[in-house]
Amino acid sequence: QVQLVESGGGLVQAGGSLRLSCAASGSIFSINGMAWHRQAPGKERELVAAITRGGSTNYADSVKGRFTISRDNAKNMVYLQMNSLKPEDTAVYSCNADILSIARARTTYWGQGTQVTVSS
Repeated sequence: QVQLVESGGGLVQAGGSLRLSCAASGSIFSINGMAWHRQAPGKERELVAAITRGGSTNYADSVKGRFTISRDNAKNMVYLQMNSLKPEDTAVYSCNADILSIARARTTYWGQGTQVTVSS
């Protein structure tokens, strides 16, 4: 079994910062790509940022220059540093990961999400 658990969400004023963390645990052999997505009320889920095992990153245009994704391969963790937050960043943020299990099964796993609310 593999689990992804996010933490670090909360309420912050516009212009503030938050750091989200996502921990992967369980029968993990290796983790390939990891990413953060978000879904605001009434909107479709969108990719926020992604990072390869080697550290290559890509970002949604709406967060470039404000958000930074990083990972710690030794700890099976992925992070999202969010600066200069705007009310439109309000959403449930979820991480996902492309994981190869100890049984050599490759599956994409999702966390349950963490709420980020930015007040104006």
